[in-house]
Parts: sequence; structure tokens; C-alpha cells
Amino acid sequence: MEEMLKKLKDGKISVQEAEKQLKIMQIQEINDFAKLDTGREARTGIPEAIFAEGKEDDDLIKIILKGAEIGRLMITRLEEDRYNLINPKISKLHDKGFKIEYNKKAKMLLIKNHEIKKEGKIGLITAGTSDIPIAEEARITAEEMGYEVIKSYDVGVAGIHRLFSHIKDMIDKDIKAIIVVAGMEGALPSVVAGIVDVPVIGVPTSIGYGVGKGGFTALFAMLQSCAPGVAVVNIDNGFGAGVFAAKIAKNTLTP
Repeated sequence: MEEMLKKLKDGKISVQEAEKQLKIMQIQEINDFAKLDTGREARTGIPEAIFAEGKEDDDLIKIILKGAEIGRLMITRLEEDRYNLINPKISKLHDKGFKIEYNKKAKMLLIKNHEIKKEGKIGLITAGTSDIPIAEEARITAEEMGYEVIKSYDVGVAGIHRLFSHIKDMIDKDIKAIIVVAGMEGALPSVVAGIVDVPVIGVPTSIGYGVGKGGFTALFAMLQSCAPGVAVVNIDNGFGAGVFAAKIAKNTLTP
């Protein structure tokens, strides 16, 4: 980049050519199977995220080792047995000052050489303990984007008396959005949206059986919510919910 800016200053390339080269630099090709967006975090606030499912272990290792040059990586949907297999191959990143963190509930691997300052707060609620893995994916994502997450798990409508003290605590701590993760009939986001004045992000999970199997009943219930102020992400999409909540918080906090 320094060389390019020098050429621009000396009149050796045009502004248009410099812009084109900067755009090209934002994409790193790894052999012929992967492209990393090296400018994603600076441009969108979202660290580069790698979806592990469907990738061969050897390819995933190459992506991680090359992608670490960015500074921070999130690898999602990485099963624990796969992590145990690839960990010896990526552990050399420790020698380069990287921290390697794996969360088996969220099935997420974090590679980072620096931490980021937490700037605001987001609430996170689950209906049941079975929804926690998806909630953890949302929590880690929001934290890696720079926000503190205030969480309360297992406070669903089956025992709704558990909910209200946690909601009060979140409001007292000035959260900017609440992620609500629920399976089965997916009623909890509507309840929460009916009592708070911040945006609610509903996350339907695939927890359920019978007509609720696969999470579609929860999804339809959240989309059909009679309480205004609920946005809904895809089934089991904790990552998307974490990103959305963080972007809400960012724009709320920006002067």
C-alpha cells in the first residue's frame, strides 16, 4: 500500500488505478479454492469469518494459516473432533503471537493477535438450555465485533416468572438490542418485544419435535409476531444475529 501511495504521489499512477489496486489487495487468493476478504473488518466491522462445514481439513488448515495474516479470524460450525484433528497443524500460530480459542458449545474457533475494546452492551436470552449452542455463537460473534454481552439462559415461557428480573437487569445496564434464541413454539421474542423499548432479534432454533421439528414452527411464529420491533434471522443463525445486534449497537453509539 505504501508503494502504491508513493506512485500516486509521484504521478506514476492515476487515482483510478490506485483505487483499483487497493480493491484487488483486499482479496487474497489461496491456491485456487479460497479467497479471503482482507478488508472486511475495516469496511464492515465484521472480522473475516470462515464457514468450516463442507471444507476438507487440509483446505481449512491452509485457509486458517494464510488468513491469520489479517490479524483476526472466526471459524464457524467447526465440530470438536475436527478441531482436535487440525489443532496440531495450526498450533504454530502461537509462536507468532496468536491466541487460539475454541468454544465447543458454539463450535467456533477464534484466531487473533489482538483484542478489541468493548464499546457497548447487547442482551442475549435463551428460552431453554438446548438453545444455548446457538446463543453462544451469537455471543462470541458480538463480542468479537466489540460489544459486551449480558446473557440470561433458560428463561423461556414455560417458566415465564424467571424472565422479568433478567430483562430489568439488561435495561438497567443500557443494552442497545436483545437477541432472543428459542426453539419449540418460538414464543419468547414476542414476549420480550412486548416489554422493552430496544430492537429484538429473534433466532429460531431447530430444537423441537413433531410439527416443531427442524425449527420451522419457531421461525413462522417469530415472523408472525404480533409484538412490533422483532427482526428474525434464519434457523440456527446465531452468527447472523450477533452481527445484526452489533451493527445496531454501533449505530446507536455513534454520535
